Amino acid sequence: MRDAFVKTLTAEAAENPDIMLLVGDLGFGVVAAFGDTYPKQFLNCGVAEQSMVGMAAGMAAAGRRPFVYSISNFPSLRPLEQIRNDVCYHGLGVTLVAVGTGLAYGSLGYTHHGVEDMSILRSLPGMRVYCPADALECAAAVKEILADPSPAYLRLGKNKEPLMHDAQPDLASGAPLLIREGTDVTLLVAGPIITQALAVAEQLEPEGLSVRVLTCPVIKPLNAAAIRAAADGTVGIVTLEEHTIHGGFGSAVLEGFAVNGWRTPILPLGLADEATHIIGGQEWLRERAGLSTDHVRKSVATFARSAA
Repeated sequence: MRDAFVKTLTAEAAENPDIMLLVGDLGFGVVAAFGDTYPKQFLNCGVAEQSMVGMAAGMAAAGRRPFVYSISNFPSLRPLEQIRNDVCYHGLGVTLVAVGTGLAYGSLGYTHHGVEDMSILRSLPGMRVYCPADALECAAAVKEILADPSPAYLRLGKNKEPLMHDAQPDLASGAPLLIREGTDVTLLVAGPIITQALAVAEQLEPEGLSVRVLTCPVIKPLNAAAIRAAADGTVGIVTLEEHTIHGGFGSAVLEGFAVNGWRTPILPLGLADEATHIIGGQEWLRERAGLSTDHVRKSVATFARSAA
């Protein structure tokens, strides 16, 4: 997914000299091509994320379109004050790009786990939030971001996520994207954990449960009406995210339905309210956190049968 981001941004920069890519002294195997092709549009700011966001805000105020790129929580949580006061307060077109969110950098420990970022960033005024599930959704998100000169947050997996689509989807409406049809329960997913959702749907089919699977790459502004329509005919919605359940994608869906008075049963699945003190690979951490395929399968099956 990160390769798709850099490839798409490089193609867009050919037509738009205002695009800038700022990095925090990392990812040179990924971003090197952009820097070599457009050296005047590339800046390594070093390990100084607060300063990097401040510089990006200044560039945006001068008419540029800066993208701030770093690992997981470093472009989102470390410079939070600068994001709030320098970027959002002035409505500047700075895009924060967090790579390896969720538990993707599991072996580096909790300091590198991006598991609270969506809840924090979507609470900021004017901030758009995108959480693509594959490279095609990522490319579409970059183009959608560039079409609107307001602050944005792009939440990426690490790399080599399987493709969910045959072609680049249109994200303009913010509607969820159908991946697998089903008739009993809707499983709505934010991000690359879509692989777990599809495995769950496949495993539940022999048990007589038909699971409709959709991705939702646009988290804010959330198109709650489109989500409701996408779940029509099923007993309810299960949301799935590699992120805390407090304030994340599931919370956004619950909020959207509550303010409209819609009484659709909704079950949010995500990380529990605790720091991940253990270190290990992403799949192993998902197992320990209750987000393995087996855990999700049991939760979806119980919900579907109780809501029916």
